[in-house]
Order: sequence, then C-alpha cells, then structure tokens
Amino acid sequence: MTQLWDFSGGIHPPEHKDLSTARPIRRAGIPERLILPLQQHIGDPAEVIVEVGERVLKGQKIADVQTGMGVAVHAPTSGVIESILEHPVPHPSGMADRCISLRPDGEDQWCSRNPATDYRALDRDQVLEIIRDAGISGMGGAGFPTNIKLRPPRDRKVSTLILNGAECEPYITADDMTMREKADEVVAGLKVMAWILRPERCVIGIEDNKPEAIAAMRKATEGTQTEIAVIPTKYPSGGEKQLIQILTGMEVPSGGIPADIGVMCQNIGTAVAVAQAVFEGTPLISRVVTITGEAVREPGNFEVLIGTPIEYLLEQAGIEQDKLSRLVLGGPMMGYTLTTEAVPVIKTTNCVIAATASELPAPPPEQPCIRCGQCAEACPMELLPQQLFWYAKATEFEKAEHLNLFDCIECGACSYVCPSSIPLVQYYRFAKGEIRVQRAEQLKADRARERFEARQARLEREQEEKELRRKERARAAAEAQAKKKAEAEKAAAEGEAVDERSAKAALVEQALARKKAKTEASQPPPAADITEETPDIGALEKQLSQAQSKLETMQGMLDEAKAQQADNVDKLERAVAKNHDRVKRAEEALAEARDKLAARPAESQSTH
Repeated sequence: MTQLWDFSGGIHPPEHKDLSTARPIRRAGIPERLILPLQQHIGDPAEVIVEVGERVLKGQKIADVQTGMGVAVHAPTSGVIESILEHPVPHPSGMADRCISLRPDGEDQWCSRNPATDYRALDRDQVLEIIRDAGISGMGGAGFPTNIKLRPPRDRKVSTLILNGAECEPYITADDMTMREKADEVVAGLKVMAWILRPERCVIGIEDNKPEAIAAMRKATEGTQTEIAVIPTKYPSGGEKQLIQILTGMEVPSGGIPADIGVMCQNIGTAVAVAQAVFEGTPLISRVVTITGEAVREPGNFEVLIGTPIEYLLEQAGIEQDKLSRLVLGGPMMGYTLTTEAVPVIKTTNCVIAATASELPAPPPEQPCIRCGQCAEACPMELLPQQLFWYAKATEFEKAEHLNLFDCIECGACSYVCPSSIPLVQYYRFAKGEIRVQRAEQLKADRARERFEARQARLEREQEEKELRRKERARAAAEAQAKKKAEAEKAAAEGEAVDERSAKAALVEQALARKKAKTEASQPPPAADITEETPDIGALEKQLSQAQSKLETMQGMLDEAKAQQADNVDKLERAVAKNHDRVKRAEEALAEARDKLAARPAESQSTH
C-alpha cells in the first residue's frame, strides 16, 4: 500500500457530489453559435489565422501562438467564421476579451487527422509538438500549456509523476465521471506523459469518496506499475502542493514549483486530451463539464464543445429560472459568480453551479475580526491569514508579500471558517493584483529608463563620431591647403601659372592672339568702319565646356556632402552658384561671338 502523509489545516465542507453522479456523461450537442476566446491559458493569447466568412472544418486550427508561451485554438465543429469580436469571457471581473465567433453548419465535418499509433517510434520533441499543436493546456487549474510543463529544465529530473484525481471541491464531479467512463484513455494519456518524462514512479491520487472511480482506475492499471493511491477526503487535498505532500511527504518550497523537488502533477482531463491527441489526432475541442445545483432539473456531466455558451448548457440540464438565485463558475470554494450566462466554456471550465437562494445564500455582512485564529488553523499553506488580511486592507503590500502572500492558493478555507464572515480570499486577490500591477509598472519604467539611457549613449556616440569626422576633414583640408600652397609657390618660382584656371586663361589668350595674327596676315586691311577683332569661336566653346564640366563636378560634390550631412555644404553651395555664373557668362560670350560672326558678311557686302 502506498504510504500517505498529511498536510496542515483543511476543512470538511458538505460535498453535494451525488447531485451530478446519478447519470452517465451526456453529449451537450452543438449550439447555434460557438464563442472561442483567444486566451484560454496562461501565457500569450493566440493570434487569429482565419478570415471572417471563411468556412472551417472540425479540428482545424483557427488561432495559434507562433512565439512565446501559449497553445492553439481549434474549431470544435465545422462552420463559418462569423466575426472577431469583444465578448464576455470567464473571469472574476466579468471582463470582455477578443473571441472568434463560429456559426456551425450542422455537418460536423472533420479536417484531416494524423494519429500517431506508435508514439514510441517518434522523438520526444515530436510527441511534445503533437501535444502543442493539439492546443492542450492544464484542464484542472490555471491552464498552463501542457507541452511546456512536460519539458522541465534539464537540471530538474522528474522522479514522480502524479495524476490528480482527488477532485476535492464540493459539487464538482467531472474528473470522477471521467475516471469511471474513460479509465482506459486516462491511463493511455498517463503512459504517454510517463514515456516523455521517464519518472521512477507514477501514481494516481483519488479521494476515498469516489469508490466507482477507484475501481475503474484499478482495473485499467492492472499489469502496470502505476499506483492507485486512495487518500482521505479533506479539502483542499486536490491542491497541487497538498496532493504532493500527501503522496510524497515532501513540501514544495515557498515561491517554487513541484519540479524543484522532482515531482510533476497533471490533471485527469489533461491525460484524456493527451491520449486523444496522440492516438486519434484529435485536438482539444471538448471537455467534460459538471452542470449541477438545485436550480436545474437534470444535473449531471456533459461532454461539451469548447466555446459553448453557458446559457445553452443550462438549457440542456433543464434550468428553472424562477429558482435560480446565483450562478457560479467552478466550485463554491474557489469559483466565482457569473454576471451573464453568455460566457463560453473554455479549456479550464469544469463546473457550473445553478444554485437556489437557500443552497448558496448571500454571505452575511462583514464583521470586525475577533482574532479567533480559526483561519490560521484551517490554512493548508500554514500562512498567517489574519496578518495578511490586515496588510492587504491597509494596502501595505510589501509587508503582505514578506509574509508569503503569493503562497496562498486561494482555496477559501479561511473565509469558510471565519465567524466574522470576512471575505479573506478577496482581500488576498486584491493585494496580489495590486502587486502585479506595481511590478508591471516598475518593469515598464525600468525598460523606459533603459531605452532612454541607450538613446543617450547612442546620441553621445554619434556626436563623438561626428566630431571625429569633422576633425578628420579639417585636418585633410589643412593638409590639402598646405599642399596647394606649396605647389603654388613652386609654380610661381618657375614662372608658371598660379593655378589651373590661370593656365587655361593664358592658353585662351595665346590662342586668341595667334588667331588674330593669322587673320590679319591673310586678309586685306579692314574697312575704316570695321575696327573690332574677329572672335575665336573654338576657344570660347572650349571655355564653356570646361566651365560646364567644373559645374557638374562641383554639383556632384555638393550632392554627396548633403547625403552625408557634411559640414562644408554651405561652402560647396556657394561654389556651385559661382560656377553657374561662370557658365552663364561663357554662354553669353559664345552667343555674342556667334552673332558677330553672322553679322560680318552682311556688313562686308554693304560696303561694296
């Protein structure tokens, strides 16, 4: 027999489980519309990968998480994507979030599926990828992506794999009925997870108030090394840390996770989803949900498509609206009251309680704390609920955090036993939320500061580089000026032109002089009224071509300087303007010379 330990605190509230175990699991059917939230798990919300108006098939992926932590969302049946909208989702605040609205077409047509009947022939990473693509997240708690949970750090070897079948909270019987009717699938999923993790021990923990489930699981595990551990009924023995302590005697360290002590817990429903994904190629598109309470005529457990509105489920169970006083999602201890029946079933939905006024009466008014200490005695985490309450109420969050506020599992045991009817868990949730907001704001401020400091460093670096380039240009300019000055002095000493422009001007003058002398020698003496020299068109054209060439060169240098944002842009602009003037003057001189040459023959004829 498996050795068992106990945990501190705990309570024994009325179970009310017999309401929903009298009937086998029923199929809820297909509603007129399915609402599929993009975030049904811890981590990043999925991104829509289908278009409005597109027809999708049952099991087709319609939203996915490409990077980061998250899982995909699949179409629970075939139909048309009606819209992407903001819609109320299961949350204590009653908030709305982005959802996909799918209108079923009634055909329930499957997409192609790829079962892996011999998963042992695959690599471990391939099986984990199958689980990820199937959109499986934890179905008994916060919805942690299963493929990530099954990939613990290399330095944390999992020696014990626990399947949590305790289901300790009152009213909820989804896992109980799943073990009774799907024991083989539960064990098949456990075997796949054990093959991935290679633990030394596999154990299924079940409370002793579920004899039918215990018998079914014992029969399904015959011939295997899996242990069936029957544990005493006490709330919250189904809490992950409490179940680990009961089955192993070890405590998860404060702020730590079960993998820190070599243990991993998985849910019964998660094991079934893993088996269906591997052996059938079926993604997580449905789950078992308990519909119970005295306000429904036929309470029980239903196989429900993800995205089914709670209103539709209540109709299937025979809701009596005149009796309905309060609608609770989850159990009476850790669940929360729904403000609308329009919220959909998601992957972590396990129970809906339609309670009458006498069944779950409104809590009495909060009274002052009498310091009785009953909350501390009931706390399964051995915290100090009274002190946490005072610090949360006084918004002294740092002190509350110092007393291990985040170790609170929000089981509600302290609120249940409080004679002053203080909603202690609500105070703790408020404090946790405020601390998370403060951390997020601090992280945002730290990142903004880091970005500012990086920008300042970049600007300083760019300024230093700019100053260095300026000094380099100044030094190069000084060296060029010194070189030019030396060449000018050398040219002056040798009787040469001071610069290129002077040399060109001298050549033009010499050419004009030669042309003039040649003209005077070859022609008779000019008439008395003709006294001007004959212009040298070739020389003027050459002068214009040289001016235009230099203008193009200077314009190119200006464009390059502007592109590099150099310091000598203004100087180059003045040089370009000056060269524009030179080109204009050369053009005017050439035009004037040509006009003169054209007028000479007419003047010559008029003299004869």
